[in-house]
Amino acid sequence: MTRILVLIVTLAFACSAAGQTSTAAKTAGAPNYSGMYSFLKEGEFVQINMEDAGKVTGFVSRYGELESDRGAFLDHFIKQGSLGSGRLAFTTEEVHGIWFEFSGTAERGEGKTANDEGYYVLKGTLTEHATDAHGKPTARSRAVVFKSFPEDVSGPGPPTD
Repeated sequence: MTRILVLIVTLAFACSAAGQTSTAAKTAGAPNYSGMYSFLKEGEFVQINMEDAGKVTGFVSRYGELESDRGAFLDHFIKQGSLGSGRLAFTTEEVHGIWFEFSGTAERGEGKTANDEGYYVLKGTLTEHATDAHGKPTARSRAVVFKSFPEDVSGPGPPTD
């Protein structure tokens, strides 16, 4: 019984130490660009999540522009994304005949702290792909700069009496 208890404590300590090493390696390594960034219009945004091995997940949340979805929020989930050596690329799922491709960089911006807008920026080319009602594909590319939202975005304070 004592041997089992010692084994359990030893395994727990080893797992805890491995977790601390992994966290320390991530902190000491490349910046974590995970977070929300501005998108094309006021109120629209990109959510980027940095995963292991340079995989990127997240979504683009934008306002619909078609007659059938005008003003509604549409979420385009990232179906393929990667980050390596500061180069960021992602492609979203198609929603209502539209999907996006981004190719560029993730880098440090002008914000002084992570609580400032633009602490990180995504710079590059955004291509908006669309398929019209007749199935004809179109693509429009533009240079973009998406600024990170402040990390410490707090909601309204507690109610006062």
